[in-house]
Amino acid sequence: MQTTSPHTFHIPVMGIAYTIDTPIKVACYGINSAISVIEDNILEVMRKYYYGQNSEPYVPITVKEEDYRARRITDYLNLMQRIVTSKMEELKASTFETGSDLVKYFEMLPDTSVLKEKYHEWLFTPNPEKKGLLEKLLLKLVVPGAVEVNIMTKVDKENLDKNKDIIENGSDALTALKGYAKSNLTNSSLIFSAGMNPRLYNYMENFSDFDAYGWGCFHKKVVIKVSDYRSALIQGKYLAKKGVWVSEFRIESGLNCGGHVFATQGLLMGPILQEFKDKKQELQDSLFELYKPVIIAKGKPSFSQPHPIKITVQGGIGTNEEDSLLREFYEVDGTGWGTPFLLCPEATTVDENTLELLCQSKENDVVRSKASPLGVQFNYLRGTTAEKERLDRIAKDKPGSPCTEKLLVSNTEFTKEPICTASSKYQKLKLKQLETLNLSKEELEQQREDVLGKECLCIGLSNAAAISYDVPFLKKLNAVTICPGPNIVNFSKITSLREMTDHIYGRKNSLQKADRPIMFIAELRLYIDFLKKEINQIKHPTSRDLKNWESFSNNLLEGIEHYRQSMSNYFLSNFIQFEKDLAEAQIEIEHLQKSQLQPLFIE
Repeated sequence: MQTTSPHTFHIPVMGIAYTIDTPIKVACYGINSAISVIEDNILEVMRKYYYGQNSEPYVPITVKEEDYRARRITDYLNLMQRIVTSKMEELKASTFETGSDLVKYFEMLPDTSVLKEKYHEWLFTPNPEKKGLLEKLLLKLVVPGAVEVNIMTKVDKENLDKNKDIIENGSDALTALKGYAKSNLTNSSLIFSAGMNPRLYNYMENFSDFDAYGWGCFHKKVVIKVSDYRSALIQGKYLAKKGVWVSEFRIESGLNCGGHVFATQGLLMGPILQEFKDKKQELQDSLFELYKPVIIAKGKPSFSQPHPIKITVQGGIGTNEEDSLLREFYEVDGTGWGTPFLLCPEATTVDENTLELLCQSKENDVVRSKASPLGVQFNYLRGTTAEKERLDRIAKDKPGSPCTEKLLVSNTEFTKEPICTASSKYQKLKLKQLETLNLSKEELEQQREDVLGKECLCIGLSNAAAISYDVPFLKKLNAVTICPGPNIVNFSKITSLREMTDHIYGRKNSLQKADRPIMFIAELRLYIDFLKKEINQIKHPTSRDLKNWESFSNNLLEGIEHYRQSMSNYFLSNFIQFEKDLAEAQIEIEHLQKSQLQPLFIE
């Protein structure tokens, strides 16, 4: 049966460990959440842990077994489904008494929910007979949140068999897809992030789980995380031609988010959301035009109208006012709250040391770093055990990390087989090469910093779960990396799940920074800073660089004008400050154009 979460928000994937068991924690309260399945070794650790917690016999799936990676993923997801189902049964069997999980389920719902209204009706009904009937109705309407699975499309290393030959359809992303598709999850979603991977998208045709069994009804839905409308249209059309329907486009801020950042060309969240709002029907129709003849040709059930498409948004949301603005003005179907949930142990898995570091974090502690071996900028919290370990190795003249997981191997500059740029092997070879290039002292130092700044994310983003549950993962490798969005500096205390949902729905304020700018201004400031750094890093820009910077800055100015016009029709509690922030940003961008871009064009 197709069910929909009664909540207006979801919890996005965060790192590897931080949401690795979030559905087990929150699905029984009707909250959708996403996990990463790319690191199968930590999944095996979690399998063992939760088999024990669920009093089931654990049978290891070793690396020596055929198709072990996909099987580990499938089995962990099946185990998770059983635990969520069991928790739902326990919740429904509990009583309507203060403090029970059943009451907690209803009290955490948004006040606008029809289900919440029915609960309030039950709460204030004195008639015992009517109260009993309402209880039965409420129990029927209780549904779990969806277990969503995220695949980062760029993490797609080829895997080899015993003869060192490439395994057909055996790459990391494809086996993750296979593991998910073969699981027993229903009413679930598969999320693709980090751009299009044609090989991965083509592989989806092999799995009927993604087919609709009724209008708008899928056992496993497809969700694509995008940064703008054009990306949604391109990827949606590609999959539609394969007979695969995209049920949701999840828009994420290019810079005001956690983890890897994919900056747009100065396109801000507001204008992007406006385009989706204006063209939503056009998007559905254009995808359906390609989708319908394909499923007819394949002999699958046909439909007379497009399946619904949800538009959701995430990245930097911090207040109920912002959440409401996104849903009411831009008409998005839901919002993603990630970073603030890192301070909610009832929802995420963060080790105590890192949790304390998050609570104490200040504005300059979250940086866009070059720590990722993928070569993509990465929002990163300073002061972690992983950073200390990396710096300690450099001080001992032993830079780089042991590469045990090999998920991010991609560089063949010095070797036939790809290696990771965070590995000790690569860094030693690269540093040795730099010494022979006759670089200036300044350039040599800059390139050395870029090399030495790479960090092992496979281990760093996984270790929090192993440490939190005291389960063995990798010997002597206990360092933790965490990648919150810049929004973390506005939250500084550990909260309960109830407190966090109350904050989201405006029943309580958990913000600790009173002067926090609205999320649109925060993103705008990040983009201005990004542009400045881009300009300063290139000593001798080409005409192409200059045109890109001009386009970038003009897009920022257009975004400011969009906010100025559109927000004048929407009530903001601090609109005067919002206008002032927009004006200051405009002056700064125009000054940047005149002082640094215009003279270059003249020359």
